[in-house]
Amino acid sequence: MVRPLILGFATLMLATGCTWVHMAPGASAVRVISAGNPPAGCVKRGDIAVSVKDSVAFYERNNLRVREELETLARNEAPGLDADTIQPLAPPLDGEQRFAAYHCGGASAGVSGPAPRPAGGMAQTYPIGG
Repeated sequence: MVRPLILGFATLMLATGCTWVHMAPGASAVRVISAGNPPAGCVKRGDIAVSVKDSVAFYERNNLRVREELETLARNEAPGLDADTIQPLAPPLDGEQRFAAYHCGGASAGVSGPAPRPAGGMAQTYPIGG
């Protein structure tokens, strides 16, 4: 009786420790530029604040995974602000991060375009430099 209860609790803890953040439609076209000066020739559309669980009970999640999920969440929010470029305002802290959202109108801002899609059509994100 106790064993199934412990197994159920362990399964719940593992399941809540995994966050699966998927790229929303239109978000794959949003560019992520490195922190620093605002991009030239772009119009700021607002700020985006995102958060994910960085730890569950005593388990600390992988820092790279947390960064990737924060970036993906910010990219998902950008099209709603008519933004095509996001820039981190600060490094992640306790599973939270803020991004500036810009409308740059394509690659005219001097930043690279979206990353090419890998084979299989799945979107791929890259960690934020910092």
